[in-house]
Amino acid sequence: MLADPRSRALVESFVDQWLQMSKLKGLVPDSDAFPEFDENLRDAMRQETEEFVTSQLREDRSVTDLLSVNYSYINERLAHHYGIPNIYGNHFRKVAFDDGVRGGLLGQASVLTVTSYPNRTSVVLRGKWLLANLLGAPPAPPPADVPSLKDAGQDGQPRSLRDRMEQHRKNPACSACHQRMDPLGFALENFDALGKWRMVADGEKVDVSAALPDGATFNGVAGLRNLLLQHKDDYVRTLTEKLMAYSIGRGIEYYDLPAVRKITRESAPADYRWSSLILGIVRSQPFSMAIVKEKNQ
Repeated sequence: MLADPRSRALVESFVDQWLQMSKLKGLVPDSDAFPEFDENLRDAMRQETEEFVTSQLREDRSVTDLLSVNYSYINERLAHHYGIPNIYGNHFRKVAFDDGVRGGLLGQASVLTVTSYPNRTSVVLRGKWLLANLLGAPPAPPPADVPSLKDAGQDGQPRSLRDRMEQHRKNPACSACHQRMDPLGFALENFDALGKWRMVADGEKVDVSAALPDGATFNGVAGLRNLLLQHKDDYVRTLTEKLMAYSIGRGIEYYDLPAVRKITRESAPADYRWSSLILGIVRSQPFSMAIVKEKNQ
């Protein structure tokens, strides 16, 4: 079933729902900040992620490989965007990376772009996306009266994003959630708002060191990958929830969680392969009840 070409439809619709790829369609980056953006790049961003997830599904790999592998699928347009030489043509091909930057979902322009603003990156959007979609711990909505982050150097504000965020976090209503979100987002600051690699932003050297409230420290995208894999149980459970929600056509409720935990637990001996999660969902009570409900409608 996973090897069937029709599984591509599953990938496209599930990836849209889980990774929020549908946001790419309406994305309009600031033309002054990113004059290189065009429709070919937009399409290439999306196709990279779809090709990558499709390969993982059809090869029945562990779902942890979505984070850990050192390769992706790119064409010439995306290779130019990433600064990778000797890739020619519009067709997508598997490319391995040895720099620890690209490879897996965290190095893909699609993910990095839908978690940014049109004119700049956002450690908050990226941190929130990671918490909600990979770790299953979304932060609470922000208070209604919190002022927006000012531009670099505006009204005497510091130039670096990190210093501006430090000032923003001084608001007691913000600090609790930002302590969880911001470190995850800072680890991805070497990627600009279109996922292009950079070492300098706003005239300052990018600082990608990070520390969580529990004292855990990590550095950059490589450190973030390791951190997420150290929380493998949370990641697999979250992915299982997202996959089940897609399969049964509704959000996950509290009474579905025992089934989610059972699927996650029983897929561990199979190294959390896609087939083990999908079979677990198909055999679960929430899925069976969804089928019965659909038949009765």
